[in-house]
Amino acid sequence: MSNAFVRVCGLSELEDDTPKRVEIDGTPVSVVRTEGEVFAIHDICSHANVSLSEGEVDDCHIECWLHGSRFDLRSGKPDALPATRPVPVYPVKIEGDDVLVSLSQES
Repeated sequence: MSNAFVRVCGLSELEDDTPKRVEIDGTPVSVVRTEGEVFAIHDICSHANVSLSEGEVDDCHIECWLHGSRFDLRSGKPDALPATRPVPVYPVKIEGDDVLVSLSQES
């Protein structure tokens, strides 16, 4: 998996608390601007294999629309059942209006 940062969208393309689904080398990623920061999280729920970018964002969490699992955008850890496994989060850099994401996982 590449550690390189790639441009996924423009910062001006992101609406607050509205996830945007992108793909990096075939990997689905949800990019979210909330609370003044931009986060990138794996776009597939660890419980039900559905797109997290179709869910709602609140209080720095993204909620799976299917069963209501919630994941912390900072850590990927679930804090609402039925999900019990975290999803990967990815490093984000902002350069001008460009949002760049690396598929290397933050620890």
